[in-house]
Amino acid sequence: MRLLSQGAEAEIYTIRFIGNKVAAKVRGRKKYRVEELDTELREGRTRREARCMERAHRAGVPVPRLVACSRFTLYFEILEGVVLKDLESIPEGVPREIGRVLAKLHDAGMIHGDFTTANLMLAENGLNIIDFGLSEITKSVEGRAIDLLLIKRSLGKGYPSLEQSYVKSCSEGDVVVSKLKEIEKRGRYQIRTIT
Repeated sequence: MRLLSQGAEAEIYTIRFIGNKVAAKVRGRKKYRVEELDTELREGRTRREARCMERAHRAGVPVPRLVACSRFTLYFEILEGVVLKDLESIPEGVPREIGRVLAKLHDAGMIHGDFTTANLMLAENGLNIIDFGLSEITKSVEGRAIDLLLIKRSLGKGYPSLEQSYVKSCSEGDVVVSKLKEIEKRGRYQIRTIT
């Protein structure tokens, strides 16, 4: 077992599972939480993430294939590739593909919840969405707009072609982009600079 990454909620290891090398996302106990609450949170979040990954896969959204799920652990295929946030520049055409993939996710009745370049991977099979830890099954226009806002802020100059592709591919793309503009006018979402 080798540690691949460590986040606030879980650690990801490479392990052997039924003879295959897979990733294991383990939600460990948080000692600062009451044990009963901690157990309930970890179980619920693990189940929700598994449901979202499976739903996305069935909808044709490129995600790591879920192999198994236990009480606090998800087992899924390991993707070989590079996370977009680690690239010096985003290859041409990738922003448009991000827009199409996000539209497919949203049309499947889901939001990602942390849709940034840190959770998009260019792998051998193309662009994949990773880390569904904050995802939800919902048709919330606000939630979809927040996904767009997060990728807009993390992608930067490639965003206009992403948005154009998203609007063209998503059944309610215009409605979501309109909500994004409304959200950006709110005080807490505005980017402030010190002069």
